[in-house]
Amino acid sequence: MKIKSIRNVANIKGRRVLLRVDFNMTIGKDLKVDKNEDYRIVQTLPTIKFLIKKGAKVIIMAHLGRPDGKVVEDLRLDPVAVRLSQLLGKCVYKSDDIIETHGNASLQKQINQLKNGEVMMLENIRFNPGEDPPTLEASARQSLPSLKLWRGKEKLAKELAKLGDIFVNDGFAVSHRDQASVSTIQNYLPSYAGLLLGQEIDNLSKVIKNPKKPLVVIIGGAKISTKIKVIKNFLPVAEKVLLGGALANTVLKAMGISVGKSFIEPEMFKEVEKIRLTDNKLVVPVDGVMAKNYQAKKDRIDAIADVRYNEVILDIGPDTVKLYEKILKRAKMVVWNGPMGLIETPAFAKGTEALIKILAKSHAETIVGGGETVQIIRRLGLQKKFNFISTGGGAMLEFLEGKKLPGLRKIIN
Repeated sequence: MKIKSIRNVANIKGRRVLLRVDFNMTIGKDLKVDKNEDYRIVQTLPTIKFLIKKGAKVIIMAHLGRPDGKVVEDLRLDPVAVRLSQLLGKCVYKSDDIIETHGNASLQKQINQLKNGEVMMLENIRFNPGEDPPTLEASARQSLPSLKLWRGKEKLAKELAKLGDIFVNDGFAVSHRDQASVSTIQNYLPSYAGLLLGQEIDNLSKVIKNPKKPLVVIIGGAKISTKIKVIKNFLPVAEKVLLGGALANTVLKAMGISVGKSFIEPEMFKEVEKIRLTDNKLVVPVDGVMAKNYQAKKDRIDAIADVRYNEVILDIGPDTVKLYEKILKRAKMVVWNGPMGLIETPAFAKGTEALIKILAKSHAETIVGGGETVQIIRRLGLQKKFNFISTGGGAMLEFLEGKKLPGLRKIIN
């Protein structure tokens, strides 16, 4: 797999580089980015510093939240630009525009005034309705509203392309999105991978093409419907696939085990029953942390089979942690995506924390992704104990499924 890296472009001095990143993060009530929330900015710093050093004029495109094509004041990128300025130790100019909208070439003028090595951030790209239209099948394009949105994406990509000479994608976490600033823009500008995107592709590719054996895969999170393809892909090659989170409930229920009133996806039972043909490789929790509801202040630990009819399973239990630890000790490579419990509540984050601490001491090569899991790793201060931490959640899953991500289509061969 060959990656068209920005490293390999001979001369970018003085050239306008449109850089797509994923700076989607939580903004505090004080309209500041907390240092515990700036992980994605930090990961992109090597690319931005590389472009600055090479004398490029850097124009950053990013999004925040889901404004649905409308201006939402609380989702402006000003706090993100401030935090990036602090981390770079230099001014990051912030535009209130995305494309030229005033008819007086004001945005283009701002960009033309950039000196070599200077940085500007455009406003939240998702304020423009052309950024995120629905995925359209050929039949759907017969609908006038859908066709209008589809054309809006093309129009936005063309307008964005006028602002730059080169496009660089360093937003792996959004590369599974077929959006104007991620994929469509590649039709109009020479396109390259940033340094972070290159690392993501290299590390995840070896998991697919040349994993170290024994390979153990941990899959958690809420919905098995979003992760069943990854599970199916890894069952033939992994020694074990360990499940946790609410998605394990659907598997347990399909096996005929009661899960009380825990969240399940009944429509996935047939698919789950198919993968149970290799049940010696698929490992489910043997005990859990149960409570009467998601907000409960009291909980109890018991065998999964003994969950009560009015309880929900909110985390894996200590016996499951011991079982998984025994399996993980044999692994030479571990791939993990998704938490083991309802980690928003500290009482139900213990299973995830326990596995993080186990892997932090492991001699296996460890690759972890998914925002919630990474958040806990950072909170525990153990990020340096992992070989690679992906910035992608959904993008990581789709890459490991073997899908061709729209944001990579003209960047990798």
